Amino acid sequence: MRPNPAAAPLIPANAENRYEVTRADLPLSCPMPGMYLWNSHPRVYLPIEDEGGQSKCMYCGAVYVLKD
Repeated sequence: MRPNPAAAPLIPANAENRYEVTRADLPLSCPMPGMYLWNSHPRVYLPIEDEGGQSKCMYCGAVYVLKD
């Protein structure tokens, strides 16, 4: 079951250069649902599964790594 992002504390968008994600986070978007949106770029979906388990956001350069 996917956690409710509204119940979790928000994390700053684009604050890290590397994020580890799991299959529960798919479909993967940057910024992710649990991130603040007011200071971020438009949401884009990243094809992490098609890219061998690692994907880079074209806007902010954040790297997402699938860890399972």
